[in-house]
Amino acid sequence: MKLYHMPMSRSVRVLWLLEELGEKYDLVTIDADNEEHKKPEYLAINPNGSVPTLVDGDLTIYESAAICAYLADKAPDQKLAPAVGTPERGLYYQWLFYGMTELEPPLLQIAYHTVFLPEGERSIDQIQDGIDRYQPVAAVLSNALQGKEFILGKSFSVADIVLATAYFWLEDRSILGSHPVVEGYVKRLLERPAFQRAIAD
Repeated sequence: MKLYHMPMSRSVRVLWLLEELGEKYDLVTIDADNEEHKKPEYLAINPNGSVPTLVDGDLTIYESAAICAYLADKAPDQKLAPAVGTPERGLYYQWLFYGMTELEPPLLQIAYHTVFLPEGERSIDQIQDGIDRYQPVAAVLSNALQGKEFILGKSFSVADIVLATAYFWLEDRSILGSHPVVEGYVKRLLERPAFQRAIAD
């Protein structure tokens, strides 16, 4: 397998999962400063000009959560996704999509205006709007995580990877307010050895 990767991007989730799985892979780091992701060679495999892209034999697939779901299903013995057709599988899908559609947008908005954009382009109003939008999401996560180690209970899954990586971009998570259950959950996940290996470059 070959993973096209860019540090501090969504490809970190795929890299983390590959490390959890112990899979062998070739890592191709895309140089954002030289806009390698916008060059014809890369656009030929990912017309969106984004990362990650995974090439696995004849399959080329993009969208980080889709790649993660594919990899988990490809290695069922690793049990990083519940069995198809079970109630747990339904909840797994729920949290995969929740991470991408509800959690990531406000956190990424905050990250853009505190980390990624040049200081002159950052907006305090945009930061506050992101924080405000995050609060009901944090409440949902807090309730769902009560008494649980992972979002599905005792079992670590790809859903945890999708949720936790949304927090990775923030240098200062204290601006999100106090959500102890969520904070503990994210801290536990981002301390996992596989995640630490994924960000070591």
